Amino acid sequence: MFTLGTLLHHDELELRLLVPGPVGALERPLAWVHNTELPDPSRYVREGELVMTNGLWAEQVPAARFVASVKAARAAGIMFGLRAETPRTPEDLVAACNEAELPLLEISIAVPFTEVSRVVAAMSTDERKQALVSMVRRGDALATAISRGAGASGVLDVLRGDHDLPLAVVDRMGRSLAVAGAALDADQLRAVAEGLARRPPALEVDLGSAGRAALFPVGAVGDIDAALICLRPLRELGAAEREALEQTARFLSLEVAKQQAVQAIEMRFASELLEMVLSGGRRAAEVPGRLRAFGVDPSGPLAVCAVAFAGEEAATVHGLAEVIGELFALEGVPAVVAGGTQDVVAVLPWRQPEGQLPELARRLVSGIERRFPRLRPVVGLSGLAPHAAELRPRLLQSREACRVLRRTRTGPAVRGFAELGTHRLLLGLLDEETLRQFSDDLLGPLRAHDARRGGELELTLRAFLDHDGQWAATAGALHVHVNTLRNRLAKIVELTGRDVGRTEDRVDLFLALAADAVD
Repeated sequence: MFTLGTLLHHDELELRLLVPGPVGALERPLAWVHNTELPDPSRYVREGELVMTNGLWAEQVPAARFVASVKAARAAGIMFGLRAETPRTPEDLVAACNEAELPLLEISIAVPFTEVSRVVAAMSTDERKQALVSMVRRGDALATAISRGAGASGVLDVLRGDHDLPLAVVDRMGRSLAVAGAALDADQLRAVAEGLARRPPALEVDLGSAGRAALFPVGAVGDIDAALICLRPLRELGAAEREALEQTARFLSLEVAKQQAVQAIEMRFASELLEMVLSGGRRAAEVPGRLRAFGVDPSGPLAVCAVAFAGEEAATVHGLAEVIGELFALEGVPAVVAGGTQDVVAVLPWRQPEGQLPELARRLVSGIERRFPRLRPVVGLSGLAPHAAELRPRLLQSREACRVLRRTRTGPAVRGFAELGTHRLLLGLLDEETLRQFSDDLLGPLRAHDARRGGELELTLRAFLDHDGQWAATAGALHVHVNTLRNRLAKIVELTGRDVGRTEDRVDLFLALAADAVD
């Protein structure tokens, strides 16, 4: 990087600093040098250029106006070239530069501007050469780090060997893959994930107390899977630092692709394990070996949990299986995690009391909610399988419990198969359209009557069934006279065609109300 300060160190240019400008001005990178005698060169001078002039414009405009136009162009400063007619730099030019806080250099009458251009060109060529050499050397070091299995952390160490920057690698699920000289909390990780989710991805993200951070996308197979984060805004990064960050992000793409390939293989093996369990027969004999490959003891008690999102068109989303696997790892529990379109299933060893399993499932739900804050996860559990040969019924039970929970709008997020009411289990076996049609056919006339008359027939029916058909208890709960209750129930019988005094008809009405709650 060449600056006014590096130019001043070239004795052959015979430069003299007249006005230093603001603090740091002499270390500001120079874009190039620009020779002009125009009274107003602002249209042609680029930001960061050093304006070289002999002062011929002084015949047309005062020095203050010329300096103002150079300042407006955001130039790096002015170099005044002495000549026979002006053997000293004009005092008004010095005063104007002082007033504008614009650096002013003076060059000897013996040195032409072409010599300055030659020196700047040489410095630029040397800078580019050094940048190229650094890029090649760093590329070799990055490739070596990846080939030796150093991972994302090793890649960051290579970059920090050249540039002392606070860095992190975060994937699109908001997981920290590596950090070097930085620390990100949960909210900051979520902000990075949201920045990656935009199209196109954000160039910077606001990390709150850490300020703005530059984001360099890391992609594998055309997708943006992660980001290299530098905890500095882009405007504070030099060209060399940006090039190094961009190069490192490209190498990180290789590391992410490798990790994805490993995860894909693990997921495929996990899915094959579930197929073995479900198919039974000779393939079931392969289950113990496959469990051992995942660090799960097939001879001990095994738990199965099925996870999905309730109330959503999609029961699972991309990355859910990976998050669940990570959460089990944080708990120190080895698990086989297999993802699908309807749920994500985990098989894990469980030697603790069975009553402690729901607590683990609730911690799992909390972890998933932090990663997917706008979704409602539910977990279906089954009883423990004493060994691998008994996994099949437990797998079916946990998935069925999860399927029933998916259709609930509220209520517990974790349920065991044995906790589900028989009626809810039966309703869970039916599709939503069938449930909706059944409920609407039976309760539609009653609800229409309530809507027209402002009545409370549906509320009355629910209270009557909740109090097991006891007239006095129901009337007391509704704060009405028994005769009023009798009249309302008679109207319900008329509208629904079901006799609330008959057990069979009560079951129909109860299931219609329950189906509406599940749908």
